[in-house]
Amino acid sequence: MVKQTVEILIEGGKATAAPPLGPALGPTGVNIGTVVAEINQKTADLKGMQVPVKVHIDTETKGFTIEIGTPPAAALIKKEAGVQKGSSNPLADKVADLKIEQLIKIAKTKEDVLLGSSAKAKVKEIAGTCQSMGILIEGMPAQEALKAITEGRFDEKIASGKTELSEEEKRQLEEEKKRLQEDMEKRRSEFEAKAKEILKVNEKELRKARKEMAEAGIPQKIIDEVAPEEKKEEAKK
Repeated sequence: MVKQTVEILIEGGKATAAPPLGPALGPTGVNIGTVVAEINQKTADLKGMQVPVKVHIDTETKGFTIEIGTPPAAALIKKEAGVQKGSSNPLADKVADLKIEQLIKIAKTKEDVLLGSSAKAKVKEIAGTCQSMGILIEGMPAQEALKAITEGRFDEKIASGKTELSEEEKRQLEEEKKRLQEDMEKRRSEFEAKAKEILKVNEKELRKARKEMAEAGIPQKIIDEVAPEEKKEEAKK
């Protein structure tokens, strides 16, 4: 029996016979439509996320088995948080809040690839990823939550393995996400206004304006938007 494995990365529930899957499967003689249908059925709950998939094919019988991997931890965190992306400035801007139950759920999903030797250690790994994405945990910055997990504040919940939230908890998280978004937009408007003030005062000295913006604590992304470096030559004319 000769086996061949095709490895691809597809969006959950959206596999098609188009590239990269179709051309990879074509030479194997397997029924591409059947493979696509099974992949979509098995990844239906992972819509919006990139999912690693392995198709193991018996080249003699044309039979196949499908092995579904797990999306990256960051993708699972974004799904649980209901956000499209993490914060571009995670130290200052927080985009969402997660309950410990959601971290437990993600840790369970990724348990085969996480390095931690215990459920608690695996949850801490997920919390570490939240930190780099600007995601709060139980209303705390991820760094504080990591300390709380280490100290045992959530040991009972982690031991229970509970992963589901009540409707009231979900509602509270949605309200918190909305509040965080409003706070971010308010801070962004204030930063933009300050940056424009500095640029107006230093209209002919772009380098000086950018330096003053940075010293005023304005995020680099906003500095580049308000006073992009490509305007440097124009400012000199």
